[in-house]
Amino acid sequence: MKRRNKVVTAVAVTVAVLAVLLAGASVYMVNYALCPEKEDVAVSEKRMLEEYPQLVPWTDSLRACGALRDTFVTAPDGARLHALYVRAPRPTRRTAVIVHGYTDNAVRMLHIGYLYHAGLGYNILLPDLRHAGLSDGEAIQMGWLDRKDVEQWLGEVPALFGDSVRAVVHGISMGAATTMMVSGDSVLDFVRCYVADCGYTDVWEQFSKELKGQFGLPAFPLLYTAGWVCQARYGWNFKEASALRQVAGCRLPMFFIHGDKDDYVPTWMVYELYDAKPEPKELWVTEGVDHAHSYKMYPEEYTRRVGRFAETWLDR
Repeated sequence: MKRRNKVVTAVAVTVAVLAVLLAGASVYMVNYALCPEKEDVAVSEKRMLEEYPQLVPWTDSLRACGALRDTFVTAPDGARLHALYVRAPRPTRRTAVIVHGYTDNAVRMLHIGYLYHAGLGYNILLPDLRHAGLSDGEAIQMGWLDRKDVEQWLGEVPALFGDSVRAVVHGISMGAATTMMVSGDSVLDFVRCYVADCGYTDVWEQFSKELKGQFGLPAFPLLYTAGWVCQARYGWNFKEASALRQVAGCRLPMFFIHGDKDDYVPTWMVYELYDAKPEPKELWVTEGVDHAHSYKMYPEEYTRRVGRFAETWLDR
């Protein structure tokens, strides 16, 4: 009897220790994935202009005439959110809302702002998502709750650029996932199309891939318990945060772009997303391109393709 009690006690202690370790690992994973240190905006701009030196004259001229402006909104939960915006060189209703990726900020999307503003003559709005740039937020939301913030920013577009606007929403990486998540909700009538460049299918798949690739661990049990931690802290879980489900409900046009050498957000994801999205839709898989560098590798073709797609639907 005593021997049996010792075995039961040993098993109970082992289970308790494992539970504590799993809980600690789950908290660590959520902190690691969603709460990285924010990059200073000045550092982001320096990196951006070094990577894309063609932006320097453009940004200098915008600042010289006070055209690159800041704006803020307050979200329903009280968070103060920031965006950059620039009105087009000449009055136009064409407007691009441009959404940045994981651990980036609005400044890190200035190359796409340049594409639309300098290249195509659009108004541009570049939000800082939560825990990025000058926006509040203690954690990255991986696009799922961010979609509500982007939808709030869309509501600000007529006040910034005029009541006759027509908008394209363009995101890269996590910003593309955010864009696709927005696309499955009811949106304002002036939103006419979307561009999703190298976005993931859903947070669960992306985190599963990172968990295996970085740490050699399977999804079970850590991804499940970390998802519970995320739910308790931030009000959403990894399973529900699905761009794949959202695009299945999108009836507006979408242009998918993805590098064929992308191993961060694997290229196979874009084919699943494209198949799930009802018509109208387009797909461009860029040759020899890794993650989020399609514009860098093919700036002229990228501008031409995006311009043709957006103008087709904005001008109808």
